[in-house]
Parts: sequence; structure tokens; C-alpha cells
Amino acid sequence: MSLVTLKEILPDARRAGTAIAAFNVANLETLRAVVLAAEAEQRPVIVQTYHRLLDTDVSGPIVAAARWLAQRATVPVVVHLDHAGKFEQIQQAVAQGFTSAMLDGSALPFAENVALTRRAAAIAKSAGLSIEGEIGHVAFGGGECALTDPAEAAEFAAQTGVDALAVSIGTTHGYYKAAPKLDIERAVVIAARVSIPLVLHGGSGTPEAAIRDAVRRGGVAKVNIATEFQHCFSKRAGEEIAKAGEKFVAVDLLLRPVVEDLTTFARRWIRMLA
Repeated sequence: MSLVTLKEILPDARRAGTAIAAFNVANLETLRAVVLAAEAEQRPVIVQTYHRLLDTDVSGPIVAAARWLAQRATVPVVVHLDHAGKFEQIQQAVAQGFTSAMLDGSALPFAENVALTRRAAAIAKSAGLSIEGEIGHVAFGGGECALTDPAEAAEFAAQTGVDALAVSIGTTHGYYKAAPKLDIERAVVIAARVSIPLVLHGGSGTPEAAIRDAVRRGGVAKVNIATEFQHCFSKRAGEEIAKAGEKFVAVDLLLRPVVEDLTTFARRWIRMLA
């Protein structure tokens, strides 16, 4: 297929009551595993990177590699910037070749979030990128969440022109100390008032039944998986390094079984959301 935007795949997913898996990648191995998994399942996929990588020499090469793989893939692939917090980062996403970007102004007062996201949407769309925004707040590292108000969600979507809307219905980023309880009925109400696809952040550790319910009934068409996927890589890489000990093993060979296991991990998520 080739490179696509969120706008090209998420509306169809929402109409079908399915969702597209979005995996955060940080190196070639995690990137390859995601694309291999999508091809094996013959499903679209979203490859996304942390916004902090924009200010390093990592983001550019990852985006270039993602575009190279996507252009040769047999399934649609989105290259997405996750959680940009500044307008300038959207400009960087355009310059580096992302096909989609998120502007996260969810910690700001409503009017400021609308203004910043609307400005980001204008520059992104003028360059052919899709744009994701967030209303309500999905916290990081055990912080305080703010559940999304359905009326605010509808107003936010209308005023900003975003292509996808991240909502807060009980998930958080990172691992949970106790299993979360998702407010699926809140998602259902939001979906009734907002026609664009909804996004669920904090997929890692969230009960699969709850995620499937949010997808089937709550308009969620994109589910983010970062912590578990990244942790799978670090654990498996550590095991292979320990197994090698003092014996030399070329890095590509050392990480081959790691990529295989990551691919299996990603395939399970992609299949679960289909």
C-alpha cells in the first residue's frame, strides 16, 4: 500500500466497530516488528514516536525508516507523532515527514486547548497531515486524570477541526497499580455527539474486554500501546544479552528473536482490535 493518514483509515474502522492499533516505536527493531505484525494480520497499523525524540538525532532516522517500510508494505501504515505539546513540534513533524501528528493541550484550560489545537490543525492539514487532539486529560505516571465531558468534546471537535479525538474514560499512561475501570457509557455518550473517530490512550494493562467494549460501542477507532510494547523489547533484549554472556553475537542476530517476539505481541493486539 503505502503511507496514509489517520483520516484515511480511522473513519472506516469506527463505522465497522473496529480499531487500529498504534504502537510507540523507538528504534529499528520495534519499528520492524510493528510493520511485520500488520502485514502478517493484513490490517492497517499506526507507527508512532514519542514527541521527546524530535529534539534528538533519533526521530529523523526512525521516520525515514518508517516511510521506507510503509512504501513497501502490503497494508496501510500511518507514521504519527505522539503527544506533541507545542505548536513548533507540529512544524517539526511536517518537516521530518510524519503523515500525522497529535497536539496534546489537554492540561490547558479549555479555551487555550482549543486555540492551540486549532492552530496546529491548520498547519498540519495544509501540509497533508492528519491531526489528533485531546479533551479531558489522560494522566502520566499516576497523575490526576480529568474525565472527558461529552458536551466539551463535541464543542472541541467542532471548533478545532481535528481528525481524531483522544478522550479520557478511565485509562492512564503507564502500568496500573490496580486494574482500571473504564466508563464505557461516557464513551457511548461522547460517540453519539462526536462523529469523528475517538482515541483511547493507555492501552497497556487495560482489560481487553473493556477495550473491546469501548471499540464496539464507544466510537474508539485508535488504541495506543506503548508501555507494554516497549517493556517487552527491553525485557527480551536483556534476556538475549544475558544468554550471550561473554560470547560475541552480532547485534542483528542477537535481536532477531526479540523482533520475532515483539511481532507476536503486536499481532495479538492487532487481531484483538479487528
